[in-house]
Amino acid sequence: MRRVSAARAGAASVWKIARTTRKKGNRDRMEFVSRNRRPHASLCSRQIGMAPDAPRGKSPPWVMDWILGTIVRGLIALLQALPLEWAARVGRCLGATAWVVDGRHRGVAIANITATLGPELGPDGVLRVARENFRRIGENYVCALRTAVMDDAELVGRLEVTGFGEVLPSDGSSLVVAIPHCGNFELFARVGRLAPSWTLAATYRQLRQPVLNGLMLSLRAMSGVRFFERTRDGRLLREAMGRGKLVLGLLSDQHAGDKGLWIPFLGRDCSTIVAPAVYALRYGTPLCTAVCFRTGLARWRIEFGPRIPTHGPDGSPRDPAAIMMDVNRALEVAVRRDPANWFWVHRRWKPRSSRQRQAHPDDAQPTPTP
Repeated sequence: MRRVSAARAGAASVWKIARTTRKKGNRDRMEFVSRNRRPHASLCSRQIGMAPDAPRGKSPPWVMDWILGTIVRGLIALLQALPLEWAARVGRCLGATAWVVDGRHRGVAIANITATLGPELGPDGVLRVARENFRRIGENYVCALRTAVMDDAELVGRLEVTGFGEVLPSDGSSLVVAIPHCGNFELFARVGRLAPSWTLAATYRQLRQPVLNGLMLSLRAMSGVRFFERTRDGRLLREAMGRGKLVLGLLSDQHAGDKGLWIPFLGRDCSTIVAPAVYALRYGTPLCTAVCFRTGLARWRIEFGPRIPTHGPDGSPRDPAAIMMDVNRALEVAVRRDPANWFWVHRRWKPRSSRQRQAHPDDAQPTPTP
């Protein structure tokens, strides 16, 4: 029998192929068994109750979170130290920069505006609106950070609110408000100063990055608005709605996925959130829209629209699809009034999924509005 050298035998004893195993999905993989090898450091750490080591060459996750949080907090503090007009100008500059470097969102904005307002604006008009839209988005984000640390007295003369008193229910029940991503929509939180006995509330979606999510909540907590996480706080929101005197703002102009209603917006069918209609019908509350318009540099006006009927002339509940079609029509008027004021970089008109086609084979038809 052929003899193997000692060196080759030593090497073979360290690593050798043990067997080929059959896994689910008929996928083969080779398992390597190590001999004369020390246990992995992460295994030792787990055995003695220590956190496993980070991969070699990489920092532990908490270090990266700390670095990210420190950078973001520093930038926010810098922007919040600026006068409001300067913050608005910085935001517009950032938006203009994003127009140049962010080709993906630039393409989405141009495609959306072309498909909806192209015949009215023409090619040059589409580019003009899209470019200004990027500047507005930058201005809105930076101004939202700056106004978050301003008190109501500092906003006098900069923020005007119209129509709020007309839509508040006199019986003390709650109010549902459908809000689009127009202007500095975060200023909706400041409407509460006009009705101190009422509680303003809104829903939000938790960010994947814990550090950024915590910063977002800390900024919004300064407004006094009560925020409910969409996937976890459903019971708390229902209880608050039942107690009354709650003004619930719901962002209602983004793609709603498979759970949305397939109805038109700006002449094109898209998945639409149904929550405003559902909450208004479930709790018997009025429903309206509220849009934030830019009236000048670092100046805004929030306009509450008239109530949208949730019941027919005979008192029977209207179909939620018909109610949301009326909401969409009201938001369409606001978008056409100032096209650059809306969030065109969002993929609002995604193709209908197979599940959506099965759930809603026919387009929703509106019922007559009383």
